Amino acid sequence: MSEIVDIRELNARIEQKSAFVDVLTIGMNKTIVGQKHLIESLLIGLLSDGHILLEGVPGLAKTLAIKTLAQLIDATYSRIQFTPDLLPADVVGTMIYSQKKEQFEAKKGPIFANFILADEINRAPAKVQSALLEAMQERQVTLAETTHKLPSPFLVLATQNPIEQEGTYPLPEAQVDRFMLKVVVSYPKKEEERLIIRQNIGPEQKALVPVLTIKDILDARSIVKEIYIDEKIEKYILDIVFATRNPEEYGLAKLKDMIAFGVSPRASINLALAARAYAFIKHRGYVVPEDIRAVCYDVLRHRIGLSYEAEATNLTPEDIISEIINAVEVP
Repeated sequence: MSEIVDIRELNARIEQKSAFVDVLTIGMNKTIVGQKHLIESLLIGLLSDGHILLEGVPGLAKTLAIKTLAQLIDATYSRIQFTPDLLPADVVGTMIYSQKKEQFEAKKGPIFANFILADEINRAPAKVQSALLEAMQERQVTLAETTHKLPSPFLVLATQNPIEQEGTYPLPEAQVDRFMLKVVVSYPKKEEERLIIRQNIGPEQKALVPVLTIKDILDARSIVKEIYIDEKIEKYILDIVFATRNPEEYGLAKLKDMIAFGVSPRASINLALAARAYAFIKHRGYVVPEDIRAVCYDVLRHRIGLSYEAEATNLTPEDIISEIINAVEVP
């Protein structure tokens, strides 16, 4: 009985503390038309302290979305345009000799910001990609012998263009795994595109006013950690994850030859974290199976390895995830 009371009290507290989500969403919608899923994914990454990989053709407001979010949160923002001639020092910084002080000084790179837009990450060579991914994982950068902490919150939004393969360096599977979510951004609907045209040919919009501080985000993160996950939900997460590794145990023997390798334990952790953040966005103090299903595709799509057979039959990771979600028993 006490647990029911606790959840009620937690629910009321979460409802009150998550009110800023609506304010933030309204602010984002003033600049970005449609793209509801993209905005929700950004909020999940922000609340769960996870990074996001965005895939979509150019011109779908990927850059605009993170810039708008940074403006609404009174946070620092950096955009790094990845090119084949970029060096690791261009991202993390380097040591420069100061004649005045007669010593080397750290010149910090653009990575020292709260929000980083790594534009077209697959255009840069492996050395630069790994410098960025190391900073994402360790939340720090070492220049010479000194280690510099990166600011908190620290959110990397990396974009990659799926249509051009010439002159690109695809991210290795192990590095893609570092991203909490991989979000596929699609074209807007006809009505949305009409609004986009009107918005861009109309009078210039007013500058955005911050509605939140960094402290508000850090406080929200600690509250998200309190959201209740039942043991049945934990079992549901594990069943989904293990179905990618041993599909035959879940009546999905036909997928065994289609999956080269299943998802890593990072997937289980991120499913739980993302579901908690999603519940928070929906003003709820507990996780339900719908939350898991809502974040499942973005958490798993870049972690499932497809076999040659799957690629030959044009089977996508999304198809496999759909099969698994339909087969695994819902608590």
